[in-house]
Amino acid sequence: MHWLSKNAFCGLAAVGVAAAAAPAFAGCGVGGPVQPAVFSSASGGAGLTPANLGAQGIVGMWSVQFLANGGVFDTAYAQWHSDGTELMNSLGRTPASGNVCMGVWTQTGPFSYHLRHLALSFDPATGKPDHRDVISEDVTVDPRGQSFSGPFTIDAYDPKSGAQVAHIAGTINGQRVNP
Repeated sequence: MHWLSKNAFCGLAAVGVAAAAAPAFAGCGVGGPVQPAVFSSASGGAGLTPANLGAQGIVGMWSVQFLANGGVFDTAYAQWHSDGTELMNSLGRTPASGNVCMGVWTQTGPFSYHLRHLALSFDPATGKPDHRDVISEDVTVDPRGQSFSGPFTIDAYDPKSGAQVAHIAGTINGQRVNP
């Protein structure tokens, strides 16, 4: 009897170690990779939502609004690409003044991103450059990946002298444009 209980104890211990060492997933024929999920009260508590772990969570098209000095400074459509580039089409500027510009971005945390965006502005009457802008954004995407927000700054420089001629600081908010 002593031998049997010693073997039973060793067998149970081995099963316990094996169970703790490697998780098991039962799929019952459901294909596809296993994806982490989080509980979402947005669906009325009815289920789990895939977790956005921040991997390229900014990639896509966004409708954005720049807020500064107590009001809307500009609105735009922006596309953030997986290669670290970004394009923006400003709705608050005429094409003659330069309403399309480009940027580069990097991921700084699980849901956060830094963008350095360069813009050229032109005098619509003459077509000559009137200033060069450097826009910096530090945005955080919400866990569902449908919106972002954060601070921005715009520094405008004279195209000839390089002297800074303006500084604007505010908040940018973005809403994902879904297909």
